[in-house]
Amino acid sequence: MKIYPVILSGGSGSRLWPLSRAALPKQLLPLVSERTMLQDTVLRVSTWKGMEPPLVVCGDDHRFLVAEQLRQIGISPTAILLEAQGRNTAPAVAAAANYLAALEPDAVMLVLPADHMIADEDAFHVAVMLAADAIGTTALATFGIVPTAAETGYGYIRRGAALDASETCFAVERFVEKPDLATAEKFIADKNYSWNSGMFMFRASAYLSELQRLQPEMAQCCALAVHDAYTDLSFCRLDETAYAACPAESIDFAVMEHTAHALVIPVDMGWSDVGSWSALAEIKPGDKDGNILHGDVYTDGVTDTLIRSGSRFVAAIGVDNLIVVETKDAVLIVAKDQVQRVKQVVEHLQLEQRGEHLNHTRVYRPWGCYEGIDAGERFQVKRITVDPGEKLSLQMHHHRAEHWVVVTGTARITCGETVRLLTENESIYIPIGMTHRLENPGKMPLHLIEVQSGAYLGEDDIVRFDDVYQRA
Repeated sequence: MKIYPVILSGGSGSRLWPLSRAALPKQLLPLVSERTMLQDTVLRVSTWKGMEPPLVVCGDDHRFLVAEQLRQIGISPTAILLEAQGRNTAPAVAAAANYLAALEPDAVMLVLPADHMIADEDAFHVAVMLAADAIGTTALATFGIVPTAAETGYGYIRRGAALDASETCFAVERFVEKPDLATAEKFIADKNYSWNSGMFMFRASAYLSELQRLQPEMAQCCALAVHDAYTDLSFCRLDETAYAACPAESIDFAVMEHTAHALVIPVDMGWSDVGSWSALAEIKPGDKDGNILHGDVYTDGVTDTLIRSGSRFVAAIGVDNLIVVETKDAVLIVAKDQVQRVKQVVEHLQLEQRGEHLNHTRVYRPWGCYEGIDAGERFQVKRITVDPGEKLSLQMHHHRAEHWVVVTGTARITCGETVRLLTENESIYIPIGMTHRLENPGKMPLHLIEVQSGAYLGEDDIVRFDDVYQRA
């Protein structure tokens, strides 16, 4: 049996703002360990017998980050499928199923969100092997988490009759959406309910067959999106038109709640979807006062509080049960029992057309990154890092000029018809309308300071003539 981990790396993780943002969501952050959640998810299953290299489904904006994070842990994926726009989990899984079915007609899919934590990986491995034995050719297995509390933030699965003598695998009686507290307490007392983990295992052919029966329009759109997909560098880009026409539904709503072939394997494995700051606080070890401190933090008379400093000294005195998160451009202070309202901050930022929900001050690009240092009327200053051997696009700007000062490293700079090498403490001026390119020909990172000046300084004032990353 060839099992392909299918990693769903979508979503913006808005409830973990200000650390998680649209351009750098929670699955691409090191929230639980020193590795990112995507890396942990991939490594968790990479050494298991019968596992093929993973297939990752992600948004177009995250493609280079995903590829780089896989490279960092030595994983060469089966494919990275790109969604021009997110259509929820059912189409994402369908696209992966179509891709794998063409590659391996008998392929088995282990569908995993990229942003979950599992403490007991051995228990998870046992559950996956049980599912592999149970699915046969038609069953669609899901993993139900043995609940530890009456959570209202999770969906639930009620199990029916046992399907094996050891009572490790059960028919699914019904799926239940996120309940209120009173209903959740009844579920916990019932003992037949599990949390819905959002993890699944089935043959690609079985999923596509049920999708065709239950959601024929979705099945057709996803099949066409994969059939007309095309290669973009090392990525597989799903056909934009076909995929955009696909109905947007979760796999639970589109398939699992309606199929007669669903089974559930309850498992107790220390699982969390790390869906909020309070959830992260629950899985991180605290100090003797119950505090979880990260960064440059001072406390006095503080208990049961998570404080995360990203760039500045943070002092807290005489507070209890708070979440405090500091980044260079935003500070969040919220009571632990109010963390679900963090999403409203993101909605406010969107409504006000601000940028703090989209990017951090440091923005990652396939060639490296840049970080905003200062800005004012008609100017802004950035710190730019170009990785060894990388280059920016050959480009020009209609509304701004740029001054570059090399701090460390060597820069190869094209300015009009002239190509120059600049080293530490040397500088160059790029006039408005001048075609230019910045490259790092060396073996060490290139760091420089860029001062932009002009009437308009937006990132969309770029005309690209040549780009090794094939960006528009």
